[in-house]
Amino acid sequence: MWRWHKNLNLEMNVNKNLIDHFKKHAQISGVIFILLGMAGIIFPVFLTLTTVMAVAYVMLFAGTTSAILTWKSNREDWVGWLKSFILFLSSGIILLYPLQGAAAMGIIFSIYFFTDAFAGFGLAFSLRPHKMWLAWLFNALTSLVLGVLFLIGWPMSSIYLIGILVGISLLLDGMALLMGSAFLDQIDDDNKGDKS
Repeated sequence: MWRWHKNLNLEMNVNKNLIDHFKKHAQISGVIFILLGMAGIIFPVFLTLTTVMAVAYVMLFAGTTSAILTWKSNREDWVGWLKSFILFLSSGIILLYPLQGAAAMGIIFSIYFFTDAFAGFGLAFSLRPHKMWLAWLFNALTSLVLGVLFLIGWPMSSIYLIGILVGISLLLDGMALLMGSAFLDQIDDDNKGDKS
């Protein structure tokens, strides 16, 4: 369908330095992501708590940014102050009670997976005569199973499942980065072969 090699050859010649930097950093990042992903799968509780804390700090940063923006733009905007207060309060509660934060995040994940399953089933059955409907059906079934897994042992299942899912995601991201770097190496080798 797409001709990646032909399109990337021109870009690689123009941005050779950028491509070389990307390959180097993609390899380093890929290895780090794979190691973090494997650690998260082996020690899911640690990665769950790390993820919950990261979310709390992002919420704290968002609350701070919202408060600064409200202060600078319209100090009488009570909705802006309310948003900042809710973000500060939520992040504070999560930082003080990370296990309860993991339980809350588990419910959010289960709602997401059930919603994704519902949408996936709808899309799969609307595409049913085509071959690709099975891929969407598999995706919907996987989301449904994940949603059920979060609910079966909730709240304790959240402590393990969040870490395992984040670990798997990091592992797959790392593999994708390494494959992307190898793909660019292959294109670079093909370019050198075409020139000689």
